[in-house]
Order: sequence, then C-alpha cells, then structure tokens
Amino acid sequence: MKKSWVIPPKANADFVYHMEDVLDLYAQPYDAKRPVVCMDETNKQLISEIRDPIPVRPGQLAKYDFQYRREGVCNLFMFFEPLKGWREVIIKERRTKKEWVLCIKQVLETYYKDAEVVRVVLDNLNTHDPAAFYELFEPAEAKRLLDRLEFHNTPKHASWLNMVEIEFSVLTRQCLKQRIPSTQHLQTEVDTWVNERNKRYRTVDWHFTTVDARVKLKRLYPSYL
Repeated sequence: MKKSWVIPPKANADFVYHMEDVLDLYAQPYDAKRPVVCMDETNKQLISEIRDPIPVRPGQLAKYDFQYRREGVCNLFMFFEPLKGWREVIIKERRTKKEWVLCIKQVLETYYKDAEVVRVVLDNLNTHDPAAFYELFEPAEAKRLLDRLEFHNTPKHASWLNMVEIEFSVLTRQCLKQRIPSTQHLQTEVDTWVNERNKRYRTVDWHFTTVDARVKLKRLYPSYL
C-alpha cells in the first residue's frame, strides 16, 4: 500500500491540532498502564514460481524466472510500541472494518490485559472506525473494549507522523522484497522478523517535537488574531 508523505501547502486548525496531539503523545514518558501503540496496515501481493529457481552457488545471486503466478493479496496489520521496542504483525486475507476490529481486540486482550487504557496512534483510513465495534459485538462488549482504547489520529496527508511507518519500511526492505507464495509462508517470514526485532528491542529514535513543528512547519499553521 503506497503511503502519502506529502504535506499540503496550506494546513488548517484541524491539521495542526492532530499533529500536535500526536507529537505531545510521543513526548510523554513510558506508562505501562497507558501505553502508546502505533498502528497501521499494508498489503502484500502473493506470488509463486512457475519454474524452480536456479540453486544458489558461492559468489552468485539467486536467479528467478521472470514469469510467476499471482496467488492473491493479503493484508498486514502492524502494532508497534516504540517506548518498549515491541511490535506484532497480524495477517488477514481482507482489510475490512471487521478485520481491523478483530486485530485491535486481539492485541488489546493478548498483550495489554493489565493496561488501563491503550493509546493508539493511527491514520484516517475509512476502515479505522471505532463505531465498527458496535457492528461486531453486543453494546456492552463494544463499550467495554472501547473504554480501554484511546484513539489519536494523524492528520490527513501526514501519515509520516505515525512511527509504525518506519517499522513498515524496515519490514519491507528486510522481509517483503521477495516472492512469497502463500499466507502461511508470509506469516512464517514475518514472525521470524518480528521475533528478531523484539528480541533486540529495536525501536525508533524520534526527536521531532511540537516545539520543532511550530518552528520548522510554521508555514502550515493557520493565521490567528
């Protein structure tokens, strides 16, 4: 999924509000009871070989035939907690509101059972709709889950503010730039990558703050009286 890294030439108060909200959230100290988790998603085209690749020999690169077979597309949902150096990737065959809600619930109840509230940074994708919890669960269950979630949206055209974008860039370079024939194979590859990154507590060294934004992105701020 191609992401937009373009900042609009003219911003408005809504843009600035959401930008500073996310930046202020990043500046807060670690709180295990109120962790900050960045979430986003992308897709991966599954491709299988028509002919067997030529075996690798010492000093030579692997050789693949230019022809291949398309095996469909799957969706990757990534959750990344920068201050803990932790991430998880859940693979689904589709990218509807239902899959998003189920992934949120899985992460919330598997990895954050002891957290009071999980503060989630995410973009404005139309499937990222908290109201969808009421479409999948009874009202009491939907309310129970949403009471433990706090959503912080990045501004439109500013998904670069979401630190999970950096993790997706690493995942793409280190894992996804190869032909992967099936969802099961993809899950194995991604799980290996996730486990290695988590074992090393790899994180993002984020320095951009609200103060920086008011100086370096001054032109984006609306005029005021």
